[in-house]
Amino acid sequence: MRPAVRRLALALALGTFTFAAWAETWPAKPVKFVVPFGPGGANDLVARAVADAASKQLGQPIIVENKPGAGSVLGADYVAKSAPDGYTFLVPAAGVITNGMIKARMPYKEQDLVPVAMLAVSPSVIVVSADSPIKDLKGLIASGKGGKSLNFATAGTGSTPHFVAEMLKLATGSRLEIIPYKSGSEGMVAVVGKQVDATSEASVVVLPQIKGGKLRAIASTWNTRIAAMPDVPTTTELGYPNVFIGHWSGVFAPRGTPDAILDKMNKAIDAAIKSPELRARLIPQGIQPMGGTRADFTKFLADEKARLGPIARAANMKED
Repeated sequence: MRPAVRRLALALALGTFTFAAWAETWPAKPVKFVVPFGPGGANDLVARAVADAASKQLGQPIIVENKPGAGSVLGADYVAKSAPDGYTFLVPAAGVITNGMIKARMPYKEQDLVPVAMLAVSPSVIVVSADSPIKDLKGLIASGKGGKSLNFATAGTGSTPHFVAEMLKLATGSRLEIIPYKSGSEGMVAVVGKQVDATSEASVVVLPQIKGGKLRAIASTWNTRIAAMPDVPTTTELGYPNVFIGHWSGVFAPRGTPDAILDKMNKAIDAAIKSPELRARLIPQGIQPMGGTRADFTKFLADEKARLGPIARAANMKED
C-alpha cells in the first residue's frame, strides 16, 4: 500500500473510531429541546413532558428552550444551523413540513433537519359554542350550504385548523369563510364569544372549555376516538375519512448528527413514551402518545407531506 493511501486509510479508521467513541459516551452533558413556539401551548406541553421522562433514560437533563417566531421557522432554522453533535434538537409541529408548501422562501433546506422520533398527537376537534344551533357535524355542513357561508376560525394560513377547514370544503362542498387569528387559542375564544361559528383546535386546548360547558365538540379529525373524549365521534366514523389531521409533535436533529446518537435518542424517547407515568400525564389531557422507530416517523412525515400538499395547492395557501 502506498504511503498516501495508508495514511488516508489510517485517518478514516481513526475517524470512525473517534465517531463511535463519541456516540458511545453521548450524552456527556445536558441536551437541549428547542420548541419553535411560545410556552404553554400543546407542543410545549408535550415537549416538556417527554423531556422530563427521556432525561431519565439518558442520564442527563433535557432542557426545553422556546424560540417562537415566523410560524415556527425561526426555531427550526436555529436548530438546522446548529452543530450536529447530539446536543440540540428541534421539537416542532406540522409546520416543519407545511411551511415549505406555503412560504416563498425558507432560510434552511428541508433535508437540513433529520427525523428522530414522533412524540404524540393532539387530535384536532371541531367545536362550536355550547349553545350553538349546530348540534353535530351534519348540522355544521348543512349550515355551510344555506344562504350564507359559515365563519370558521383558523390560526393563520397553513395552520392545522386551516387544513381542517379546507378538507371540510373539499369533502362536503360546504361554504366556509376562513377567519384567520394569530393563534388557535384566539380562534377558540372567538367561538366561545360567538364572533365566529366554529373552529378546529388541538384536543388539549379545547378540552377544558368543553368540560367547562363553553364549547360543544362535534367531531375529532384523527383515526381513533380521543380517550379523554370517548363520546366525540371521528370524521371517519361520520363518513368523511379525508378530513383527517392531528396536531402532532416530533423530534428532529441537525443533518450530520451521527446515526448512533439519533438511534440512542429515539430509543430513549420511545421508552419514555411507553412508560405508564408519561401516558398517565398525557392521555387525560386529550393527548395520544405515539413513539415508534425513526423509520416509522420518516414514513409518517412522507405520508403527511404527500397528503397535505395537494390540499395546500387546491386552496392556494400562501403565507400571510
